[in-house]
Amino acid sequence: CYSESFIVEGGSAGGSAKQGRDRRRQAILPLFGKVLNTESASLAKVMENKELSDLVTALGCGLGKNFDLSRLRYGRVIILADADSDGNHIATLLLTFIYRHMPQLIARGHVFLAQPPLYRIDIGKETQWALDDAQRDRILGQHKQGPGRATPEITRFKGLGEMMPKVLWETTLNPKTRRLLRVEISDQIVTDRVINELMGRDASARFRFIMDRAEEAEELDV
Repeated sequence: CYSESFIVEGGSAGGSAKQGRDRRRQAILPLFGKVLNTESASLAKVMENKELSDLVTALGCGLGKNFDLSRLRYGRVIILADADSDGNHIATLLLTFIYRHMPQLIARGHVFLAQPPLYRIDIGKETQWALDDAQRDRILGQHKQGPGRATPEITRFKGLGEMMPKVLWETTLNPKTRRLLRVEISDQIVTDRVINELMGRDASARFRFIMDRAEEAEELDV
């Protein structure tokens, strides 16, 4: 029985993950099509979406009124998406689905977000990994350039499929070296409101939410 299931978008990323994983403990579920925004969708519409239907089948615990946590096949359900804005969008769609239709998975601490790097930074013989632009800048800021010092070489990954299986294992899959974020709900009312404003049908509510927080965003990855 696998103890971890990684939900991965696309065939190339899924292929790298399957090659790089620990086959004894880690299962890979690649999603090949478009994930439905389930915030305003009926249950029937949700189950018509092949990607989400496959996910429900793979996890084994059902959803909605038929949810049974004892039938969950994995101790950890890990969303593994690209580190850029497109990946964040996919992760948000999956989290919305789980929150609305399998909330017990989150409440019992089974849902995680993987943290793949967006950048590889090689400085001489040393390699460092950055999750985002801010961490990249911090790493570069700590490196003092000058005569006789190595010039940093920066690689930006366009997606998980660009990573060699060994690199994906070392940075994202290996329990000894990876970083995982456990998904937790600290305030149910606030969470409900935020998801509804961001993912619901009311475009004006989404616009207000974004504009109210515009000053908090120093830079947008679009």
